[in-house]
Amino acid sequence: MSESAPKIRLQHRIEAGLASGVLALLRKLGPARASDFGGRVARLVGPRLPVSRIAARNLTLAMPWLGGRAHRRIIRDMWENLGRTVGEFPHIAGLERDTAAGPGWRLLGEEMLIDQAARGGAALFVSGHIGNWEVMPPVCARYGLAFAPFYRAADNPLVDRMVRDLRREAMGIETPLFPKGAKGAREALLHIARGGHLGVLSDQKMNDGIEARLFGYPAMTPSAAAAFSLKYRAPIVLGHVRRDGPARFTLTVDRVLTPEPGPDRKADIQALTQTINDRMEAWIREVPASWLWMHRRFPKAFYRPEK
Repeated sequence: MSESAPKIRLQHRIEAGLASGVLALLRKLGPARASDFGGRVARLVGPRLPVSRIAARNLTLAMPWLGGRAHRRIIRDMWENLGRTVGEFPHIAGLERDTAAGPGWRLLGEEMLIDQAARGGAALFVSGHIGNWEVMPPVCARYGLAFAPFYRAADNPLVDRMVRDLRREAMGIETPLFPKGAKGAREALLHIARGGHLGVLSDQKMNDGIEARLFGYPAMTPSAAAAFSLKYRAPIVLGHVRRDGPARFTLTVDRVLTPEPGPDRKADIQALTQTINDRMEAWIREVPASWLWMHRRFPKAFYRPEK
């Protein structure tokens, strides 16, 4: 039985109209100017939002030696990066590989993508919300490695359709999208079993994941990438996107993990998930402001106001 279509409300139409207008403006500005525009707006507004207090707490936990002034600068830069990412979103499909200055991307570790494409079969592409994470899927797709990601639908179905259309345009190919949760995990598992490619952003809290260390603290972490990889002996391609300027990026394919299952599956999943967290932490430490610090990654008690 098919699921019923979501009900379209007047509020949805108003929000979609505003989003469509912003999208048209960003397209008209071009990639670099749209990036600058989004960055300026987010840098001005973002640090004043309550969620920035979570970012400040996370920075205090993870990098206490930097101090409050450095933390505030990182938060401003973080918001700017997020605003730039939004501004660049409608232009990703048009970005080309380019070693000169200006909009475009370059790739480090290209040989690992070429090898994986030649090898064929199932694979997992694991990254985090670092730099402009939307750049990684279309770049991999150009090497014949289009992957299907886990996806949280926008609350507004009309806006959600816009986002999905933009991602499809950037990829240049239709790929499935797996909703977060048990249903999506089952669909993703079947996709991997059939030899498909799966994308995982592994840096958000997952209450039904497993506890792994991040910046020295326990953090509930998605374990799907490790579990799927071990079950089907599918390699994990680790990579992240570094921002080099307005709509200008370097995608680094960090390494390819090819784990061999041992006698203790639970221990194998734990060790592989920790390896992923360790790489994520290393990327974040390189450019702290490139990561979204706004999620409650650590135990709830760490965020309670001090008495």
